[in-house]
Formats: sequence, C-alpha cells, structure tokens
Amino acid sequence: MMGTATTARSGAASVWGAFHSIGRGLLWAIIGFAAGAGILAIARLLTGHTAWSFEASFSLGYVGALVGWLMGVGMWESWGRTWFGLPATAEGPRDWRRYLTFTTDHKVIGIQYLVTFIAVFLLSGLLAMLIRVQMLDPVHPLLGPGTYNRLMSMHGILMIAVAVAAIIGGFGNYTIPLLIGAEDMAFPRLNALSYWLIPPVALLLLLSQAFGGWDSGWTAYAPLSERNASGQVLFNLAIITFGLSSILGGLNFIATIVHLRARGMGWARLPIFVWAIFVTSWIALLYTQFFAAALLMVQLDRIAGTSFFKPAAGGAPLLYQHIFWFYSHPAVYVMALPAFGIVLEILPHFARKPLFAYRWAIAGFLGILLMSGGVWAHHMFVAGMSETLLAPFLVTTEIISIPTGLVFLSALGTIWMGRLWLRPPMLFALGMIFNFLIGGITGIFLADVPTDIALHDTYFVVAHFHYTIVGGEIFALFAALYYWFPKMTGRLYHERLAQLHFWLMLIGFNGTFLPMFWLGLHGMNRRIATYPVQLQGVNEAVSLMAFLLGLSFVFFVANMGYALLRGPKAAANPWAARTLEWQVSSPPPPENFPRPPIVTGHPYDYGVSGSAHGVIPHEGAAGTLARGEA
Repeated sequence: MMGTATTARSGAASVWGAFHSIGRGLLWAIIGFAAGAGILAIARLLTGHTAWSFEASFSLGYVGALVGWLMGVGMWESWGRTWFGLPATAEGPRDWRRYLTFTTDHKVIGIQYLVTFIAVFLLSGLLAMLIRVQMLDPVHPLLGPGTYNRLMSMHGILMIAVAVAAIIGGFGNYTIPLLIGAEDMAFPRLNALSYWLIPPVALLLLLSQAFGGWDSGWTAYAPLSERNASGQVLFNLAIITFGLSSILGGLNFIATIVHLRARGMGWARLPIFVWAIFVTSWIALLYTQFFAAALLMVQLDRIAGTSFFKPAAGGAPLLYQHIFWFYSHPAVYVMALPAFGIVLEILPHFARKPLFAYRWAIAGFLGILLMSGGVWAHHMFVAGMSETLLAPFLVTTEIISIPTGLVFLSALGTIWMGRLWLRPPMLFALGMIFNFLIGGITGIFLADVPTDIALHDTYFVVAHFHYTIVGGEIFALFAALYYWFPKMTGRLYHERLAQLHFWLMLIGFNGTFLPMFWLGLHGMNRRIATYPVQLQGVNEAVSLMAFLLGLSFVFFVANMGYALLRGPKAAANPWAARTLEWQVSSPPPPENFPRPPIVTGHPYDYGVSGSAHGVIPHEGAAGTLARGEA
C-alpha cells in the first residue's frame, strides 16, 4: 500500500512538473495583461477618458500578456537570465515532459509543432463537417447567415495556419539539422521562442468567439473588418503574432542551412527538401510582414482613430487588398514549396531512381522565389483596380507557372520507369501529384481575366484552392508523416490502416471537390450560407463525400494511437534510404550524430555502385576522412 501511494505521488509530481512551466506562463501572462492594460488605463484617465475601452485595453494588455507568457513558460529561465549575466538553468527533463517545456532541442520543437497543428487540422476539419451539414438543405439550413460566416471564417484561418506552418514548423524543424548533418538549429532558443508564440494564437482565435467572433473570412477585408464585432481585434492580434513566429522561423532556417551544413555538403548535394525549406524561408522572411502591417492598420483604425481604410475619412479599402495579397499570394508558395520538397524527397527513395532534373527543380524553386512577389493582383481582377494592370498581372501569373512546371516535371520524370514501392509515404506523394495537377490546370482559368471575372467568388475558386492546398500541401503533410514517423518515434504504424486512410482520403477528397467546379460553373457563390434550390442534389452528394473524407481521419488517429502504444520497434533505416537522418538510430540521439558526418556523394545516386551520400566516421578516423574528402 505504501509503495502504491508513493508511486501515485511520484506520478502526480511528474504530471505537475510537466505542466508547471505552462501554469507559470499563464500566471505571468495574467500579470503582464494587467500591467499593459493598467498603463493604458492611467494614460486614458490622464487625458480625460474612461479607464477601460475593451478593444484598446485588450490590445495593449495582450502585448504585456504575450511577453509574460513567453518569460513564464521558460524563456526567462533558459535565455532571459543571461541578459543580466546570470547562469541559465539546465536543460529540462528528457522524458515525455520535455514536450510541454521551453526546450531548445530541434527534434522536440518539431514534434511540438506537428502535434499542435494536427490538432488544429482536426478541429478545422470538424468545422468543415458543419459547413457541409449546412449545405445539405438550402431551405432550412442548420445555421443562420451570421453564425455561418463566423464558422466559415474560423475554418478558413485554422486551415491556412496548418498549411503555412505544419510542414515547415514540424518536419522542417525536426529534419533539417539531420538532413544537413548539424547538431541543432543555428539559434536554438529563437527556435523555441517561435513555437511558444503559437499557443497564444490558438487561444486568441478560440477566445474571439466569446466576443462575437469575426465574419470577414480569413482575408479580413476592410472595411468590414473595421466595423464588425470585437472578435476581429483578437483575430488581428493572433495573426500578427503568428506572422512574427513565421518570420523568426524563416530567419533561423536560412542561417542554419547556410552555416551549419556538414563537411562536403555543397549546394549541389543538398537534399531537395532542404532546398524547398530554404526557398520557402526566404519568402516567409520577405513577405509575411505585409499581412501583419495590413492587420496593424486595421487595428489602429479601430482603436486609435486612424483612417487607413475608412472611406468616409479618406481611407482606401482597396489598399488593404493590395497589401494583403502582396503577402498572401507568396504565402501560397510558403504552403506549396515544402509540399513539393517532401514529394521530391520521397519519390527517389521509393522509385529507387535518382531525382530527375535535380538542378532544374532547384531552378524552379528559385524562379518561384524571384517571381512570387509580382503576381498578387490577379486576386483583384474584379476589385475595381485600374484596367491597365489587368494584362500585366495576367502575364506574370501565367509566367510563374513555368518554374512551377519544372518542379512538377521533376516529379513526373522521377516516377517514369521507376520501380515504385507503393508504401503509404509513396501513395500520399503520388496522390499529391495527381491532386496538384488538377489544381494547377484549373488555376489557369482564374489567372486569365475573362474567365476569372465569370468564376470569381464562386465554388470554382473553392475547389481550385482546396486542390492546391489540401490536395497538395495536406496530402504531402501525411506523406511526410508516414515517411518520418518511424524516425521520430522509433515505432512502426499499421500498414493496412495507413493504406485505408489514403484511399478513403483520396476518394473522399476528389468526390468532395471535383463537383464543386461544376457548382461554380453553375453560379453557386462561395462564403454564402445558402444557395439556389436547384443545386441541392449535387450539394448533398458533395456533403456525403465530405463525410467520407472526414471518416478517413478516424483511421489515421486510430493508427497513430496504435503505433505509439503498441507499434513494433522501427529499424534505423526501414526504407533503405540514403540521406543522413536514416544513418542514425530511430529516434535519433540528443546530439543527432555521434561525430560530425562527412558528405561524399549525392543524396539520390541510386544505381551508382559503391556510392554513399555521407558517412559518420568512426572515433579517431574523422581527421583522415576529412583530409581525404578535402
């Protein structure tokens, strides 16, 4: 009995220790909020105003709360103390509790990102199911227009967040140091900071519903976003914070890839996923601040009396769209390029062929980087901008399909005549190629002015966007998850369940979104709570297929639970792949490699006798190998 009681107390202490830093972060956040709101209250009283104004007081209070949260959750202990010459505390626990702490281990941070955004993805999927329940009946819908608009807006921004950050934050953080032979990211504490900015984002988006939510969609177009409920203020703060996380993450990836590559890993020997993250990070670093700036201007219009977008006061609502899309079209490539990087990473290993046109694929990535900032206004062909801009933006939008096509042809060439090994990672990679092809073809209609004018704001756009992002990025996300899951956990999942997940997801996805092209061609408007009754039959079929799509993730969750609890142990390299992460144990040791690896060949030289991408020298042999390599 005493032993049982001792064990129970020990377990309770362990759980409390895991949540201690989070609890401390919440406490410091409350203190920070009170400080920020209090400073504003004093300033308002001194200038003859009431002490409390919800939107202004919450905004300044949130700044204090965010600083308090970060310091309390662990930033002070591991980083802040050194600013004053004090020693930082030792690294936290090594068991499961490390996933709930401010750790600097890139592998833990990658899993933190991944688990967080898979949870967000599943929540967003549940909201999508409600949307499809709404569309079953145009005469007596489940939700009123206002409630539907708020639900649709929440679904949209949650899915955008997943598409922007799940791959680069999850798999980028976990695999990039391993792929390039590094011990960690260039700025480990900045890496931890970029993750711990994310929980406040999720909390604000959920909390916004208590203050009326927002009904302006994920785009938050002004002037509606300046006139709707106070939940919009929380949305603005959340996305500005999310943007800060994205910028810091991009900076860290660039520094890591430039400076921490293993000996012998020149730019022509980088795994293609590393190239994809490198280019994506530049796009995030260069463009994310424009969305944050647009939302900051909306915030100032609401709380500080400015008039950036208020027409009655001389503001220009169209300016918001220009700033917003100057970020948000490059953001499409923040979503798509990591997806293509994953697919191109997986295909050679499961086709047992060198990656076709490796250099041309890199040229495609770089071409997208150079051109991504010059196509934004094709989203605004019907917005009322000058007609002289229509033709130039039509041309730039069509031209950017050339580097995208190079990347796509690299994937097709790798498959061609390959000995395809149709395991779950390969199935999802092939599914991504099929879906993205449909998304790319249908995008041509939206890039050309005449057809875009006819199809804009219809379900044709909904279908195209989902084929590009869900059919492309989310399928690639699951390809990566099934590919690197043995490496991350040291466990194997159930193969048949994974295949069932793929086929249900592929059939359900295409059954849901292919008919939406037809609905758009027949005039069904997006972002509207109801539709003409003559379109009910097709919408019922779409909803049934959407429910099948939702069902597929039940098998995914069940498979992950099985694998983590009872899955067989994974070998170090179950796929017999060549890249460096597969040359160490599963999961990898804390420092990744026992000694710095030396890269001696290309990562995709399948069929080249005696070749190796890299070697991990035995103790005492590193110097000899290094001199020979040099």
